[in-house]
Amino acid sequence: MSEIDMQGLPLTGVKVIEFCSVAAGPFCGMLLADMGAEVIKVEAPGGDTLRAWPPLTEGYSENFASLNRNKSSVVLDLKDQADQEFARQLVLGADVVIENNRPGVMKRLGLDYSRFVKDKPGLVYCSISAYGQTGPRADEGGFDLTIQAAAGVMSVTGEESGAPVKCGVPISDFASGLYAAYAVAAKLAHVRAGGSGAHIDVPMFGCTLGIAALQTSEYFGAGRDPVKLGSAHPRNAPYQAYRASDGYFTIAAGNQKLWLSVCKAVGLEQLPEDSRFLTTSDRARHQTALKEILEERFGREPVDHWIEVFNRAGVPHARINTYSQALSDPQVAHMGWVQPMTLPGGMSTQTFASPLRLDGVGLPIRMQPPALGEHTESIRAAIVDNG
Repeated sequence: MSEIDMQGLPLTGVKVIEFCSVAAGPFCGMLLADMGAEVIKVEAPGGDTLRAWPPLTEGYSENFASLNRNKSSVVLDLKDQADQEFARQLVLGADVVIENNRPGVMKRLGLDYSRFVKDKPGLVYCSISAYGQTGPRADEGGFDLTIQAAAGVMSVTGEESGAPVKCGVPISDFASGLYAAYAVAAKLAHVRAGGSGAHIDVPMFGCTLGIAALQTSEYFGAGRDPVKLGSAHPRNAPYQAYRASDGYFTIAAGNQKLWLSVCKAVGLEQLPEDSRFLTTSDRARHQTALKEILEERFGREPVDHWIEVFNRAGVPHARINTYSQALSDPQVAHMGWVQPMTLPGGMSTQTFASPLRLDGVGLPIRMQPPALGEHTESIRAAIVDNG
């Protein structure tokens, strides 16, 4: 990447120290790195535990690689006094700290926000934890599964009569990482404008409730818990997966005009006159009956037929893709989202790059994911040279 291009990234010149492992914190750090920040990942001698997660390519975790591009890796034993002091020097030379330890851990190590705020009032210090830095549950740990359960996600996921299931994508981890990166970027803008830094508290429990705005508002407005609906929607229909003769597909008729288009496309022009389906709310209340009517028609033809029908009708629709199918979508190729990546040792793989574009240009992979401690000596030497 050219120097001019690097200068065009919005976080160029920002230095981030990441004391994180597994998902939420590393994802936050990667988002900042993709935007141009210099991210130094501090790992224990055994490394981020994600390094051991399969699939492994010649011993290197592809999971780890997917969350740690554009970063340097420094190995420090934070129980060692000399390494603690080196970590403090790293923080004092940085603009941002990200950590996702249990509350209290960084304080015991002498690396909490209060240790730095006097000497570095502009420091943006972001703590990601299961339940937050204070409160009756602050001392509890948590992973994506337990947070999905605690925050209600599992109560609305799956079929009505089925056992509890989690969302297949770890949304609590990644929503929290997104909240964290957003908050860090916002606070950096405040600091650049002459304001002070801050300690940002990112609770995964709260973030997961925060992205459930439709479910919490349903409870506040109606006084009842949302329930599992499979692929259906509590307030819109037809808006779910339907069975064709050879598989499933989805349509989302989220307004009256699209509903009328569905009826015309499938040859059921009289259906809008049925009293059960007059309005969006009517259709939502009677969506089981509506599904039976539509699937009787859909079952006569294969998925390919209905994809073409709804494409011509202008009704939002989609196949239910596997990840191999999704990644092979021509839109993915057009946007350049799948990029080659070289792992330590020279092994080649691929990764899903940032989906964002700035002025029509995608964000680059400037650095390959690091080997454990790959940059320890060079960064230590730079600290010494700078006094």
